[in-house]
Amino acid sequence: MAESKSKRMPKFGSLDELVAFFDTHDMGEYWDSLPEVEFEVDIQRRTHIFSLDEDLVERLTAVSKARHVPSERLINVWLWEKLGEQLPAVA
Repeated sequence: MAESKSKRMPKFGSLDELVAFFDTHDMGEYWDSLPEVEFEVDIQRRTHIFSLDEDLVERLTAVSKARHVPSERLINVWLWEKLGEQLPAVA
């Protein structure tokens, strides 16, 4: 039977001590000593993926590099601007 290679977790007086310890140690060596936890994730924002024409992507990438802006941000700004143009005027 294979023997566990997990090491025993030392005791820490603070969260800072724990963080400092794992800055210099491999967490995998202490995996079996780590407590099991449960938590819920409530995702409030969704990301959607769209296909783009290759030529369009090349032009978009060139513009985003020239402006030092991530392509994703540039696309979002341009789409919001375009949608803003289509909104009805507020009386």
